[in-house]
Amino acid sequence: MTCVALIPARGNSKGIPKKNIKEIADKPLIAWSIEQALSASEVDGVYVSTDSQEIAEIAIKYGAQVPFIRPDEISDDFASTESVMLHFVEWLEDQGKEFTILALLQATSPVRLPTSLDNAIEYFKSTESDSMVTTVPNHRFFWKCQPIVEATYDFRNRPRRQDIKESDRLFMETGSFYLTKIEKLKESRNRLCGKICSFELDEIESYEIDSLADFTICEALLRKYL
Repeated sequence: MTCVALIPARGNSKGIPKKNIKEIADKPLIAWSIEQALSASEVDGVYVSTDSQEIAEIAIKYGAQVPFIRPDEISDDFASTESVMLHFVEWLEDQGKEFTILALLQATSPVRLPTSLDNAIEYFKSTESDSMVTTVPNHRFFWKCQPIVEATYDFRNRPRRQDIKESDRLFMETGSFYLTKIEKLKESRNRLCGKICSFELDEIESYEIDSLADFTICEALLRKYL
């Protein structure tokens, strides 16, 4: 089974202007995901889908392929990531390029350990799954605050982390990357479909950039670990 990596990157970021190419740890944010995908032996091609010529030029500089500028109709605030994935798959087919697995990497999750992508793809193949979500264990206690304040756990018998049963453990979706068999993606039009498996990442790989504070945290992690 062959795997192609896709990194979506819009130019019109609302919260942080030009977020995908803002410099972090001495290189543009998107460059981290490009280089991580290129270094993975299980990945057979690395593409960026963007509506921005500026992002396209930077992506090409760091080794990604950018064969088209994404159409406006799948680049606005309401366009789903799946629409970008399906547009890319359609382009692949038009070009006669055949891959089995699509790895979706989100540029806003730049902290990935060197072996994570390869290990995840190898595991995905071994499980004969149709799609994969990356997760990290979550030990936080959550509350609902509307319409009344109530806990989602028994706060009168607050469990210690080491006492939580394996079957009761909760995991948080990281958003770092997803794997989907292309044929199943076309059928379901969703990145998670069919038989779904989970791949557990290190806690440091769970950080996403949505704010300037996130930039500071991720930059520190990138400098320390990568």
